Amino acid sequence: MERRGCEKISTLIKSDLGGTMRHKSSLRFLAAVIGVVVLGATASACSSSKDSSPTTTTVFSSPVAEATIKGPISGGKGFVVLAPTPPQDGQPSTVFDLKTVGYQEDEYFLSGNATAYTSDAALTADGMWTTRSAGTAPYASRVVIRRPSDPKKFNGTVIVEWLNVTAGLDTAPDWTYMAPEIIRSGFAWVGVSAQKVGIEGGGMVIGVDRVLKSFDPARYSSLSHPGDNYSYDIFSQAGAAVRRNASTLLGDLKVKTVIGMGESQSASRLTTYVDAVAPTAKVFDGYFIHSRSGSAAQLSVDPLPAMAPPLGTTIRTDLGKPVLTFSSETDVAGAKGYNKARQPDTDTFRGWEATGTAHADYYDLGGGGFDTGDGKNDITYFNSMLAPPKSVYDNLITCADGINTGPHTYILRAALRDLNLWITKKQVPVSQPQLEVDAAGTGYNVDELGIAKGGIRTPHVDVPIAVLTGLGQKGNAFCSLFGGTVPLTSAALTTKYATHDAFVTKFSEATKKAATAGAILNDDVEHLIAAAKASKVLQ
Repeated sequence: MERRGCEKISTLIKSDLGGTMRHKSSLRFLAAVIGVVVLGATASACSSSKDSSPTTTTVFSSPVAEATIKGPISGGKGFVVLAPTPPQDGQPSTVFDLKTVGYQEDEYFLSGNATAYTSDAALTADGMWTTRSAGTAPYASRVVIRRPSDPKKFNGTVIVEWLNVTAGLDTAPDWTYMAPEIIRSGFAWVGVSAQKVGIEGGGMVIGVDRVLKSFDPARYSSLSHPGDNYSYDIFSQAGAAVRRNASTLLGDLKVKTVIGMGESQSASRLTTYVDAVAPTAKVFDGYFIHSRSGSAAQLSVDPLPAMAPPLGTTIRTDLGKPVLTFSSETDVAGAKGYNKARQPDTDTFRGWEATGTAHADYYDLGGGGFDTGDGKNDITYFNSMLAPPKSVYDNLITCADGINTGPHTYILRAALRDLNLWITKKQVPVSQPQLEVDAAGTGYNVDELGIAKGGIRTPHVDVPIAVLTGLGQKGNAFCSLFGGTVPLTSAALTTKYATHDAFVTKFSEATKKAATAGAILNDDVEHLIAAAKASKVLQ
């Protein structure tokens, strides 16, 4: 595996790019539902992201309470309940079988007493909060673990994802978006049921019941959640368990690094976690905050006094741990309003803003469900820019126009590897350009096609076959978060590129340029170029 940040790409691994994506039911597609929700190395350091060079290991010390662990769990309907959930018993909860990529899945129950938090002072926008315990309550939750079966394939880093519950059930959006990079680089992944809705229910949004206790009471009836005031400490205890009980949860894997991660609603909660809990909990080595809003989640709600962060809340500057905040077009100037919480890059903070991306896109909502990173899915997904879907989940959600089919996943994979190198090798990522927000702060300065200027650039927006945006969608309430794709007409494509071969040449050049700039990984370059060659553009 190549390390990012090299000035030259000497060799790119070629893969079999044949095959097509099979059709799947809405439940098999139920990947991450949204929330309402580097160049790190020099040219001389082009080695594997699973570098075996010595890493200093420190004894884990945290005041976080130790959870009781039970498992691995079996029984009930016979499978882990986590979107995308299989329609048949006995199948893995991922759309593709993890065994085919050398991974395995296990589920464990965590229980104990969780702490709620409050503050004696109003929460300020700078995130420099001082919090204290507001009491404890018993809980019983679960974690889902996906890891390399062969310890030699493990890169030493565990990703702990705060599962998203906006749809009224546990979903794993960051696993869905980043699975190809997680698998090829050998990360372990842990999904945490940190919030009450995923366990107990309380708000069906898309009409599919996969709430743990109601869908499979035989398996999950022993779980109990005291409320989201306690979610922050439940997340801490899950992260701490990965360190304290690695042999139980992860077998022979030797854990060196643990990253906290969350998308959309979970990102807003993780923002509050970083400002309110992280400084004293001391559980995670770094944080990946994906598609947060301009504010942050409430620290506490009824029956405790309501403690809400103000609009424009930033990441505290004294944390001392790397934090990467990743935003789509929808997040910055769209429905989420992150532009009000932008902050400058520092030695411990990076803000990435991805051009042509939406809060949730077709890859996240089904188009990437079978992507193991072997290149086959890249061709199918590339062609979706020419015929973008308007509906997902067998028409459970239908939008007025084609939803975004952009490069979100590829940029996320690069961000994950950069963050891991930042934490483990002290290779600070280069700063990336921001999107050009318009004067009103609710849109973007755009080019002659309507594509946003600035931001992290990919061949999808620099050599376009469609206008990709994170704004302007209508239809179902979720559609405002799905962005849009407007394919260029045949006449426009002919005027712009003349021939298929000319298009492929320009796209290939832009792809290599994007890799050099740190927007995408060298590992994805050949697959993207192959997808352009196999595409229907001017064919």
